[in-house]
Amino acid sequence: MSLEQLSDVVQRCQDLSDDSYTTEDHDVFSISGRTCIEEGNSAQVLSIVLDEKNQDIVRCMGWNLLPPLIQVLLKKQNEKLSPCLAIFKHLLQTCRPKELLIGLLEQLEQDDPDTIAESLHLLLNPLQKVLLCLGSRKASSLGMTLSSVLDQVAKLPLPHTKEQEEDDVFSLCRCCTDLTDFVKPFVHEARRHLLNREAQIENTKKMAGEQGRHEEDELRTELLKFAMKTLSHPLLELQLKDQDTLAVSPLRNFATEILNTLSAIGESVPSLVFQPLLKRKQVPGFLEEEVRYPKESLASLAHLVFVHHLAADTFPSVFSSVFSLRCNMEHICLLLSRTEESRIQKGLELYEKSLVRLEDGSLSADLLEIKTFLTVPQNLVKVMTMCPRHDLRTRGLKVLQLSIDKFDTEAKYNFFQYMLNTSHHSGVEGYVVKNIKIQIDSALQPGNSNTWFEGSQLLPLLRKVLSLPDGPETDLLQYLDRVMESLNLLRYLVIRDKVTENQTGIWTELYKIEDTFLKPLRVGVNMSRAHYERELHDTMQTKRGKVKEESVLSVSVGNEKLPNMTSESQIQALHSALHTFDMIESVLVRIEELTEVKENL
Repeated sequence: MSLEQLSDVVQRCQDLSDDSYTTEDHDVFSISGRTCIEEGNSAQVLSIVLDEKNQDIVRCMGWNLLPPLIQVLLKKQNEKLSPCLAIFKHLLQTCRPKELLIGLLEQLEQDDPDTIAESLHLLLNPLQKVLLCLGSRKASSLGMTLSSVLDQVAKLPLPHTKEQEEDDVFSLCRCCTDLTDFVKPFVHEARRHLLNREAQIENTKKMAGEQGRHEEDELRTELLKFAMKTLSHPLLELQLKDQDTLAVSPLRNFATEILNTLSAIGESVPSLVFQPLLKRKQVPGFLEEEVRYPKESLASLAHLVFVHHLAADTFPSVFSSVFSLRCNMEHICLLLSRTEESRIQKGLELYEKSLVRLEDGSLSADLLEIKTFLTVPQNLVKVMTMCPRHDLRTRGLKVLQLSIDKFDTEAKYNFFQYMLNTSHHSGVEGYVVKNIKIQIDSALQPGNSNTWFEGSQLLPLLRKVLSLPDGPETDLLQYLDRVMESLNLLRYLVIRDKVTENQTGIWTELYKIEDTFLKPLRVGVNMSRAHYERELHDTMQTKRGKVKEESVLSVSVGNEKLPNMTSESQIQALHSALHTFDMIESVLVRIEELTEVKENL
């Protein structure tokens, strides 16, 4: 029935011009033709399609047969494959490019990852041929195609291990390779136009020449949008393997091709990476700067260059390591401000790679006047304290220490003050205090004297360290890290600095420290101990009374109620708190003994 309908409509239209075909003719041809292919009559359809008398009909209506043809080709049904493939190839040669483009793009849309990869592999080459047939006015169609392709690629799972990439278990490598091959002729065309334009020496051009230039700019713009989108996904999501880990990496090759594309269309990779500090010239086109060069894409580009050393040979040697760091801080700030672990990891890697190129003590205090040099450490604090992954928290601490090492003494001093004012986390503050102790110890070594970590300059920093946030009411368990490091620093100072030399100024400041830190701390320890001893007594009484465990006891540690626990667990937690107060008190007593002995000398 369907075959008869198809034959009838074709025969009826043979003597008509293509602008005389009715809507009914189109509908009958489409429905009957598709049904014939689905029912296995593709050989008969092929005969009709190849008939010389039917070429005008095929040119006008043939693209409607694409959906069932592509389904057969994707499923690779052997008995139908050969005639369907022949029909498909003939349609690509005969039908009008714009209609073919629409039909092919409609069939590109898939949801299943396996089907996505097969669909891209099947359709990218035909799409390329169709676009090349559009001539000089292909730019917008190319942009639409690339956007659709990247939307499909975004649905594919990402390989995380070396083995997954080697085996291409998710077909992403194959798709990226196909995409590279697809875009090459368009990149070559844009490059050719660019070189031709540079070779022109006329100062005036005819209107036709200006029109051609506008079309060339559109092509470059679409390729730039493609490269920028690719840098954001999948490249920013992927963890590329270095050559030592994976000698041949399709994904690393894909990243290299994207950077080559940027260079080919006239975009300087160094200029893109250093965009935060370099004033870029006005680029002709219809995209604003923020849209043309998305910040996330530029951050991904910087990571590829500085961490994976892609396109490193394009960077002039005139750029200093400090200048590179300043530019990269914008990218690092962006990456570390995100919650996605892939971005955090890349931010940490980029920061570390930017820092290791510097000598210790080479960053001046002036850099702390730049916003990103203060924002990035705050982002690091969030990574170290809130990131779910332990390895990223540990790496964040490592990078923080590396950044401290690169500052000169004045910058370290100012940085420590800033971190104590803004971090609002006891563990981080304790870590900063530990670093202050290291700097003081270095300054007290023979020949290492500096004005920032001894004498009058040091005292404001010491006053900030040797203080309690809430006086005697400070939650000592919550602030334990900071309190213990502050006590250890004070103990070190009274041992290391002689009363007669007073290099740090600690001995003239000691009476103030006694009033603002030591006395409130003693009161706080006594108050806390009394509270927890009472809680311990009540808990033990409750246990002896054999009250059911469902009766929740009101026990708090660090301003937080203890979760529902057995009496034994609650008693253990309370004993641990009391042990902490004993530890603080023992250091307090030791400091008192040391000061009494030294003051009496």
